[in-house]
Amino acid sequence: MFDYLFAQYANYPTHEIILEITAVLFGLLSVWYAKKNNVLVFPTGLISTMIYVYLLWKWSLLGDMIINGYYAIMSIYGWYHWTRKKEDVVEFPISITTKKEHVWSWILFVAAMLFVIFVYNYFDKFTSWTAYIDTLTTGIFFAAMWLMAKRKIENWILWIIGDIISIPLYFYKGYTFTSIQYIIFTIIAIYGYLEWKRILQQKNN
Repeated sequence: MFDYLFAQYANYPTHEIILEITAVLFGLLSVWYAKKNNVLVFPTGLISTMIYVYLLWKWSLLGDMIINGYYAIMSIYGWYHWTRKKEDVVEFPISITTKKEHVWSWILFVAAMLFVIFVYNYFDKFTSWTAYIDTLTTGIFFAAMWLMAKRKIENWILWIIGDIISIPLYFYKGYTFTSIQYIIFTIIAIYGYLEWKRILQQKNN
């Protein structure tokens, strides 16, 4: 069983294995802070995504690399957005997505997919069925990260969908540690949605 899950790492450089594990740990820490509605979600997530940008570039996984590069940028924006206060009151607390924001989420979803399609066509990367799934998850995660940076509760629904798709995808690609990370991501995301929903209900009451 162990060989089945981790045999692919036999030919990986040791430093890449260490980096992947480090990125996974910081990624899990980031999602945990997001669940707790803690601004530390962004600095911890930034460390994870920057490591993944490097690794995914090395592994020639362009769609995944683009996602993580975008995460890094949005982490900086979200970090700023979450810490904004007016008279010592958080200016942007947890809230429900407006109709206008729903429209922008769809625009971002489609735009991200079209961009990945362009990149994959340019570099001739549509050589496996996984490339088509990458295109879908890129759109989902782009919209999810934007909603998280805006502190919208619906971000968790998109994370859950994208995480579930990513579990078998990364395992198939041979990145078992990252696949395990997405299993844990899914569990935390479910609890994150429930916790944000409780916080929102308390605020409304």
